[in-house]
Amino acid sequence: MPAEDNKEKRLRMTGEVETAVFSLPEEDLKKKKDDVVKRLFGFANYLESKIAMLYYPAAELEFDITAVFNESLKLDKVITFPLLKDKKENIKFYKVDNLKQQLVKNENGFMVPNIKKCREIPCEFIDIAIIPGLAFDEKGGRIASDSGEYDRIITMLPITTRKIALGLEEQIVSQIPMESRKKYVDIIVTDERIIYKI
Repeated sequence: MPAEDNKEKRLRMTGEVETAVFSLPEEDLKKKKDDVVKRLFGFANYLESKIAMLYYPAAELEFDITAVFNESLKLDKVITFPLLKDKKENIKFYKVDNLKQQLVKNENGFMVPNIKKCREIPCEFIDIAIIPGLAFDEKGGRIASDSGEYDRIITMLPITTRKIALGLEEQIVSQIPMESRKKYVDIIVTDERIIYKI
């Protein structure tokens, strides 16, 4: 039997994660998600950050950041969202204070900042970035639902910007095949622990 190629392996891992997450009772799932948010807001790196980048989930498995957004505003953090555009264009970041009023759907179905209602924030000012994913490994590898936009964001943000993923313990898998070490996240916050990239 031929060995799995990387794409097949990533698809299989995502399928296993989906099964594990969506077979959890609704009450358990909610508690686990609440525990992730509590752990993030007990994490010094996030508490001390002044300007954070969040994302709007594009897939059911991606962590819903609504609670993170609301809690961050209470702490007077500046929250930015990336404006995902054509691959040839630079990704820009915009300050968002209201998800319903300041985000709009783009041609690819992503929720992005409405540049008429948001102020641009240079990426070098972002000191923490929450990166979406469907599955993660303990080395900071991730499987994404996007087509490389957040890989580009990881590589364009300053090296001093902490790149953090949020997920349930069920989303942690064995080694994910990755193309480049530059596309790893630094830290993963789950409902049970904080994982620092090995």
